Amino acid sequence: MTDAYDPGREGAQMSFARDMSYGDYLHLDAVLTAQHPLTDAHDEMLFIIQHQTSELWMKLALHELTAARELLCHDDFRPAFKMLTRVARIFDQLNSAWDVLRTMTPSDYTTFRESLGHSSGFQSHQYRLIEYALGNRNTNLMKVHEHRPDLHSMLRAELDRPSLYHVALDLLERRTGTAFPARTRRLRAPHQPVAEVERAWEQVYRDPRTHWDLYELAEKLVDLEDYFRRWRFNHVTTVERVIGFKRGSGGTSGVPYLRKMLEVELFPELWRVRGAL
Repeated sequence: MTDAYDPGREGAQMSFARDMSYGDYLHLDAVLTAQHPLTDAHDEMLFIIQHQTSELWMKLALHELTAARELLCHDDFRPAFKMLTRVARIFDQLNSAWDVLRTMTPSDYTTFRESLGHSSGFQSHQYRLIEYALGNRNTNLMKVHEHRPDLHSMLRAELDRPSLYHVALDLLERRTGTAFPARTRRLRAPHQPVAEVERAWEQVYRDPRTHWDLYELAEKLVDLEDYFRRWRFNHVTTVERVIGFKRGSGGTSGVPYLRKMLEVELFPELWRVRGAL
Protein backbone atom coordinates (compact mmCIF):
# COMPACT_ATOMS: atom_id res chain seq x y z
CA MET A 1 0.00 0.00 0.00
CA THR A 2 1.47 3.36 -1.06
CA ASP A 3 1.42 6.41 1.19
CA ALA A 4 -1.15 9.13 0.46
CA TYR A 5 0.18 11.95 -1.63
CA ASP A 6 1.70 14.73 0.48
CA PRO A 7 2.23 18.01 -1.42
CA GLY A 8 4.31 19.25 1.52
CA ARG A 9 7.10 16.93 0.41
CA GLU A 10 7.31 18.87 -2.85
CA GLY A 11 7.59 22.24 -1.15
CA ALA A 12 3.95 23.27 -0.75
CA GLN A 13 3.47 25.45 2.33
CA MET A 14 1.25 23.59 4.77
CA SER A 15 1.34 25.77 7.88
CA PHE A 16 -0.19 29.25 8.07
CA ALA A 17 0.09 30.09 11.74
CA ARG A 18 2.21 33.13 10.84
CA ASP A 19 1.55 33.70 7.13
CA MET A 20 -1.42 34.94 5.13
CA SER A 21 -3.57 32.10 3.82
CA TYR A 22 -6.03 31.91 0.93
CA GLY A 23 -8.94 32.49 3.31
CA ASP A 24 -7.17 35.44 4.91
CA TYR A 25 -6.49 37.14 1.57
CA LEU A 26 -10.10 36.75 0.38
CA HIS A 27 -11.64 37.50 3.80
CA LEU A 28 -13.66 34.33 3.41
CA ASP A 29 -14.86 34.39 7.02
CA ALA A 30 -16.79 37.57 6.19
CA VAL A 31 -17.91 36.39 2.74
CA LEU A 32 -19.11 32.94 3.80
CA THR A 33 -20.93 34.18 6.89
CA ALA A 34 -22.81 36.95 5.04
CA GLN A 35 -25.79 34.70 4.28
CA HIS A 36 -28.57 35.12 6.82
CA PRO A 37 -31.82 33.40 5.76
CA LEU A 38 -34.90 34.72 7.54
CA THR A 39 -36.81 31.44 7.27
CA ASP A 40 -36.12 27.72 7.40
CA ALA A 41 -36.98 27.39 3.69
CA HIS A 42 -34.32 25.34 1.90
CA ASP A 43 -34.27 27.53 -1.24
CA GLU A 44 -33.75 30.82 0.54
CA MET A 45 -29.99 30.13 0.63
CA LEU A 46 -29.98 29.79 -3.16
CA PHE A 47 -31.85 33.09 -3.49
CA ILE A 48 -29.43 34.94 -1.22
CA ILE A 49 -26.26 33.58 -2.81
CA GLN A 50 -27.59 34.20 -6.33
CA HIS A 51 -28.06 37.88 -5.57
CA GLN A 52 -24.91 38.33 -3.51
CA THR A 53 -22.70 36.83 -6.21
CA SER A 54 -24.47 38.93 -8.84
CA GLU A 55 -23.60 42.04 -6.84
CA LEU A 56 -19.95 40.95 -6.71
CA TRP A 57 -19.85 40.51 -10.49
CA MET A 58 -21.50 43.92 -10.89
CA LYS A 59 -18.83 45.43 -8.66
CA LEU A 60 -16.21 44.07 -11.04
CA ALA A 61 -18.18 45.33 -14.07
CA LEU A 62 -18.18 48.84 -12.58
CA HIS A 63 -14.44 48.57 -11.87
CA GLU A 64 -13.79 47.71 -15.51
CA LEU A 65 -16.23 50.25 -16.98
CA THR A 66 -14.76 53.07 -14.91
CA ALA A 67 -11.22 52.26 -16.02
CA ALA A 68 -12.22 51.75 -19.68
CA ARG A 69 -14.03 55.10 -19.78
CA GLU A 70 -10.99 56.89 -18.35
CA LEU A 71 -8.67 55.25 -20.89
CA LEU A 72 -10.94 56.21 -23.80
CA CYS A 73 -10.95 59.81 -22.57
CA HIS A 74 -7.21 59.74 -23.29
CA ASP A 75 -7.53 57.90 -26.65
CA ASP A 76 -5.96 54.78 -25.11
CA PHE A 77 -8.00 52.23 -27.01
CA ARG A 78 -6.29 48.86 -26.64
CA PRO A 79 -6.49 48.31 -22.86
CA ALA A 80 -10.00 49.81 -22.90
CA PHE A 81 -11.05 47.21 -25.49
CA LYS A 82 -9.84 44.41 -23.22
CA MET A 83 -11.84 45.82 -20.31
CA LEU A 84 -15.01 46.19 -22.39
CA THR A 85 -14.64 42.60 -23.55
CA ARG A 86 -14.34 41.57 -19.91
CA VAL A 87 -17.56 43.43 -19.01
CA ALA A 88 -19.40 41.60 -21.79
CA ARG A 89 -18.15 38.28 -20.42
CA ILE A 90 -19.18 39.30 -16.90
CA PHE A 91 -22.74 39.66 -18.17
CA ASP A 92 -22.40 36.27 -19.83
CA GLN A 93 -21.47 34.91 -16.41
CA LEU A 94 -24.43 36.70 -14.82
CA ASN A 95 -26.62 35.29 -17.57
CA SER A 96 -25.62 31.73 -16.73
CA ALA A 97 -26.54 32.31 -13.10
CA TRP A 98 -30.23 32.53 -14.05
CA ASP A 99 -30.03 28.85 -15.01
CA VAL A 100 -29.28 28.02 -11.37
CA LEU A 101 -32.06 30.23 -10.00
CA ARG A 102 -34.56 28.68 -12.41
CA THR A 103 -34.20 25.39 -10.55
CA MET A 104 -36.35 27.08 -7.88
CA THR A 105 -40.03 26.41 -8.57
CA PRO A 106 -42.98 28.69 -7.73
CA SER A 107 -43.78 26.39 -4.81
CA ASP A 108 -40.22 26.75 -3.51
CA TYR A 109 -40.29 30.55 -3.72
CA THR A 110 -43.58 30.90 -1.86
CA THR A 111 -41.99 29.25 1.20
CA PHE A 112 -39.94 32.39 1.90
CA ARG A 113 -41.08 35.22 -0.41
CA GLU A 114 -43.03 37.03 2.29
CA SER A 115 -39.85 37.33 4.36
CA LEU A 116 -38.36 39.63 1.69
CA GLY A 117 -40.75 42.45 2.59
CA HIS A 118 -40.30 45.17 -0.04
CA SER A 119 -36.66 44.38 -0.78
CA SER A 120 -36.01 43.81 -4.48
CA GLY A 121 -33.23 43.72 -7.04
CA PHE A 122 -34.95 46.81 -8.44
CA GLN A 123 -33.22 48.64 -5.57
CA SER A 124 -29.66 47.57 -6.51
CA HIS A 125 -27.56 50.72 -6.56
CA GLN A 126 -24.76 48.93 -8.42
CA TYR A 127 -27.11 47.91 -11.23
CA ARG A 128 -28.29 51.53 -11.42
CA LEU A 129 -24.67 52.72 -11.55
CA ILE A 130 -23.99 50.33 -14.44
CA GLU A 131 -26.99 51.66 -16.35
CA TYR A 132 -25.93 55.25 -15.68
CA ALA A 133 -22.32 54.50 -16.65
CA LEU A 134 -23.50 53.01 -19.95
CA GLY A 135 -25.85 55.90 -20.71
CA ASN A 136 -29.36 54.84 -19.64
CA ARG A 137 -29.83 57.73 -17.22
CA ASN A 138 -33.37 57.63 -15.90
CA THR A 139 -33.35 60.04 -12.96
CA ASN A 140 -36.86 58.95 -11.90
CA LEU A 141 -35.19 55.93 -10.31
CA MET A 142 -33.00 58.01 -7.99
CA LYS A 143 -35.76 58.24 -5.36
CA VAL A 144 -35.34 54.54 -4.54
CA HIS A 145 -31.95 55.38 -3.04
CA GLU A 146 -32.81 58.51 -1.05
CA HIS A 147 -32.80 56.58 2.24
CA ARG A 148 -29.04 56.09 1.78
CA PRO A 149 -27.39 59.52 1.33
CA ASP A 150 -24.04 57.87 0.57
CA LEU A 151 -25.49 55.81 -2.32
CA HIS A 152 -27.62 58.70 -3.54
CA SER A 153 -24.52 60.90 -3.65
CA MET A 154 -22.62 58.20 -5.57
CA LEU A 155 -25.37 58.07 -8.18
CA ARG A 156 -25.50 61.87 -8.47
CA ALA A 157 -21.76 61.93 -9.04
CA GLU A 158 -22.15 59.39 -11.84
CA LEU A 159 -24.83 61.53 -13.47
CA ASP A 160 -22.44 64.50 -13.42
CA ARG A 161 -19.79 62.77 -15.50
CA PRO A 162 -19.99 61.67 -19.15
CA SER A 163 -21.23 58.12 -19.66
CA LEU A 164 -19.24 55.55 -21.62
CA TYR A 165 -21.35 56.33 -24.68
CA HIS A 166 -20.81 60.09 -24.22
CA VAL A 167 -17.07 59.41 -24.33
CA ALA A 168 -17.47 57.21 -27.42
CA LEU A 169 -19.49 59.95 -29.17
CA ASP A 170 -16.85 62.56 -28.32
CA LEU A 171 -14.26 60.34 -30.00
CA LEU A 172 -16.55 59.73 -32.98
CA GLU A 173 -17.23 63.44 -33.41
CA ARG A 174 -13.60 64.46 -33.15
CA ARG A 175 -12.15 61.73 -35.34
CA THR A 176 -14.72 61.92 -38.13
CA GLY A 177 -14.96 65.71 -38.11
CA THR A 178 -18.72 65.57 -37.62
CA ALA A 179 -20.61 68.14 -35.53
CA PHE A 180 -23.24 66.62 -33.24
CA PRO A 181 -26.18 68.60 -31.80
CA ALA A 182 -25.99 69.71 -28.18
CA ARG A 183 -28.53 67.10 -27.04
CA THR A 184 -25.89 64.37 -27.42
CA ARG A 185 -24.13 65.92 -24.41
CA ARG A 186 -27.05 65.93 -21.97
CA LEU A 187 -25.66 64.14 -18.93
CA ARG A 188 -28.86 63.66 -16.93
CA ALA A 189 -31.08 62.10 -19.57
CA PRO A 190 -31.17 58.79 -21.45
CA HIS A 191 -29.52 59.03 -24.85
CA GLN A 192 -31.97 59.30 -27.72
CA PRO A 193 -31.11 58.40 -31.35
CA VAL A 194 -29.53 61.25 -33.33
CA ALA A 195 -29.36 61.18 -37.13
CA GLU A 196 -25.93 62.85 -37.25
CA VAL A 197 -24.53 60.21 -34.92
CA GLU A 198 -25.90 57.38 -37.05
CA ARG A 199 -24.36 58.90 -40.19
CA ALA A 200 -20.99 59.22 -38.44
CA TRP A 201 -21.08 55.56 -37.40
CA GLU A 202 -22.04 54.70 -40.97
CA GLN A 203 -18.91 56.51 -42.16
CA VAL A 204 -16.86 54.33 -39.80
CA TYR A 205 -18.50 51.09 -40.91
CA ARG A 206 -18.12 51.90 -44.60
CA ASP A 207 -14.39 52.46 -44.22
CA PRO A 208 -13.11 50.35 -41.29
CA ARG A 209 -9.45 50.58 -42.39
CA THR A 210 -9.44 54.36 -42.03
CA HIS A 211 -11.34 54.33 -38.74
CA TRP A 212 -10.15 51.04 -37.25
CA ASP A 213 -10.11 52.17 -33.60
CA LEU A 214 -13.64 53.56 -33.84
CA TYR A 215 -14.79 50.51 -35.78
CA GLU A 216 -13.47 48.17 -33.09
CA LEU A 217 -14.89 50.39 -30.34
CA ALA A 218 -18.31 50.21 -32.00
CA GLU A 219 -18.19 46.42 -32.10
CA LYS A 220 -17.06 46.22 -28.46
CA LEU A 221 -20.05 48.36 -27.46
CA VAL A 222 -22.47 46.26 -29.52
CA ASP A 223 -21.00 43.09 -28.01
CA LEU A 224 -21.44 44.50 -24.50
CA GLU A 225 -25.05 45.51 -25.13
CA ASP A 226 -25.77 42.14 -26.75
CA TYR A 227 -24.77 40.30 -23.55
CA PHE A 228 -26.55 42.91 -21.43
CA ARG A 229 -29.79 42.37 -23.39
CA ARG A 230 -29.52 38.60 -23.00
CA TRP A 231 -29.15 39.07 -19.25
CA ARG A 232 -32.27 41.25 -19.15
CA PHE A 233 -34.22 38.76 -21.26
CA ASN A 234 -33.29 35.84 -19.02
CA HIS A 235 -34.24 37.95 -16.00
CA VAL A 236 -37.74 38.37 -17.45
CA THR A 237 -38.20 34.69 -18.26
CA THR A 238 -36.88 33.61 -14.86
CA VAL A 239 -39.25 35.94 -13.02
CA GLU A 240 -42.21 34.84 -15.16
CA ARG A 241 -41.32 31.20 -14.56
CA VAL A 242 -41.14 31.65 -10.79
CA ILE A 243 -43.89 34.19 -9.96
CA GLY A 244 -45.89 34.55 -13.18
CA PHE A 245 -47.52 37.99 -13.43
CA LYS A 246 -47.58 38.81 -9.72
CA ARG A 247 -46.26 42.22 -8.71
CA GLY A 248 -42.59 42.39 -7.80
CA SER A 249 -41.63 42.43 -4.12
CA GLY A 250 -40.41 46.02 -4.57
CA GLY A 251 -43.81 47.12 -5.88
CA THR A 252 -43.09 47.16 -9.62
CA SER A 253 -45.51 45.47 -12.01
CA GLY A 254 -43.09 42.55 -12.20
CA VAL A 255 -42.89 40.91 -15.63
CA PRO A 256 -44.54 43.86 -17.48
CA TYR A 257 -41.95 46.23 -15.93
CA LEU A 258 -39.07 43.95 -16.91
CA ARG A 259 -40.44 43.56 -20.45
CA LYS A 260 -40.50 47.34 -20.76
CA MET A 261 -36.82 47.40 -19.81
CA LEU A 262 -36.12 45.11 -22.80
CA GLU A 263 -37.09 48.01 -25.07
CA VAL A 264 -34.27 50.21 -23.74
CA GLU A 265 -31.38 50.65 -26.18
CA LEU A 266 -28.07 51.77 -24.73
CA PHE A 267 -26.33 52.57 -28.02
CA PRO A 268 -29.24 53.01 -30.46
CA GLU A 269 -27.34 54.37 -33.47
CA LEU A 270 -25.02 51.34 -33.46
CA TRP A 271 -28.04 49.09 -33.98
CA ARG A 272 -29.75 51.34 -36.52
CA VAL A 273 -26.65 51.79 -38.68
CA ARG A 274 -26.76 48.10 -39.60
CA GLY A 275 -29.85 48.74 -41.71
CA ALA A 276 -28.13 51.59 -43.55
CA LEU A 277 -25.13 49.60 -44.76
